[in-house]
Amino acid sequence: MKKRAYITIPISLLLVAMMVTSFVLINIKPSAGSISQAQKLAEYSKPAVVRIVDYAIVTWQFNDYNPEVTAVFNQLQNQTLVGGSGSGAIISSDGYIVTNAHVVELSQMSNQEIANTAFKQLVTVMANYFKADYNTVYNYLVVYTKYQNIEKHTKVYLPGGDKFDGEIKTYSPPIGQGKDVAVLKIEEKNLPTLPLGNSDNIQNQDSIWVIGYPAAADSEILSPASSLVSTMNEGQISATTKTTEQGSPVIQINAAATHGNSGGPVINDKGQIIGLLTFRGDTVNGQEVQGFNFAVPVNTVKEFVNQAGVKNTSSDVDQLYKEGLTLYWGGYYKDALDKFEAVQRIYPNHSEIKRYITDSEKRVGSSKTLWSDYATTFYIVDGVAGLLIIILLVFTFAFRPKTPEVASAPDTNPPPASTASESQATSPENTLASLAKDGKIDMQDLLNTLQEQQKKQQQ
Repeated sequence: MKKRAYITIPISLLLVAMMVTSFVLINIKPSAGSISQAQKLAEYSKPAVVRIVDYAIVTWQFNDYNPEVTAVFNQLQNQTLVGGSGSGAIISSDGYIVTNAHVVELSQMSNQEIANTAFKQLVTVMANYFKADYNTVYNYLVVYTKYQNIEKHTKVYLPGGDKFDGEIKTYSPPIGQGKDVAVLKIEEKNLPTLPLGNSDNIQNQDSIWVIGYPAAADSEILSPASSLVSTMNEGQISATTKTTEQGSPVIQINAAATHGNSGGPVINDKGQIIGLLTFRGDTVNGQEVQGFNFAVPVNTVKEFVNQAGVKNTSSDVDQLYKEGLTLYWGGYYKDALDKFEAVQRIYPNHSEIKRYITDSEKRVGSSKTLWSDYATTFYIVDGVAGLLIIILLVFTFAFRPKTPEVASAPDTNPPPASTASESQATSPENTLASLAKDGKIDMQDLLNTLQEQQKKQQQ
């Protein structure tokens, strides 16, 4: 047994070490390495933040024969464009979006209200063009101008560049009249989403991030595509218990934001929406002062989400994209590429996916091995190794070789007296013949002995 153990025990220990190693390899989780939490949140969140443009086109009829004013109307194509832009967040993969009511307020106005707003803008344009007094131009145009047609549009621009018509499902008027929340719907599926958090759990000085499309970040110097790249600013919660004059709760934050950010999500360090940016503090000497912005708490937003019958659910795109990013940041480029390509198959217009596919393809040669991909193989090998260990242990300790029988010691006592029959059976001839047969005496000696016995009998 000892000789067997010298061989079987080391082999068994080697097999155990192999099984432990495979278990460790399978359970290695990809790590994002040096990627900061803010960067992770940005990459996770930006694909689900949209730009919303709410506007109306007013067509005018000018009834005077003033050639100079007519020329200006011709340059304007007899139209005035009024409206504005804001931000929003996709909360369900089938196209539901939350934003501020004032972002889409124009589409809720009557035609006459829109015409009045557009007329004031028209008067300003004419007054600037002719360098005339505003009131003079106003009094002139109000007599000879009337609107012919009004077209309302609510457009939702996804970060990938796609444009959709937005349909308002629920609406609470802006601050001062309501809670400033609107839920929109676009006809699309498999969209990236953001989860809704719980604003009852927020605390002063919690870290937050504001994501949106601030108009201050727009510039004629930038490319048109840049207008669909969202901006993310970090800050903290400054106050949690403030309310409007109507009694609606608001959250004060110190993150930088401006017009265009309205309706954009305020997220926590888990990437959950805890509010929608709604308005900023009063100006000082006509200038915006940063660090005094307010958001509608997400629990208020949920009231209107529930009214619209919306479920805040993520999609396969969200899961695959996050898994791909984790693998990519961990250096597992081959496996990350598989995830990103799966996202592209489901939702080809994802804003970030082409860039990550290209980068992963470039780095696939230096990709780490993700051992969990080989889990099935490891399980089979470990099963075989475990069976071998059992066989070796049984062979070592259960099966022992048989002990050989030991020959008995010769009897030293003289045999008892023989009977007549026994004497005959053991006569000298028989005894000698037996000895000769066994090779214990020489055959010639045997013959000589027999001859001597015969001579004695004859005498």
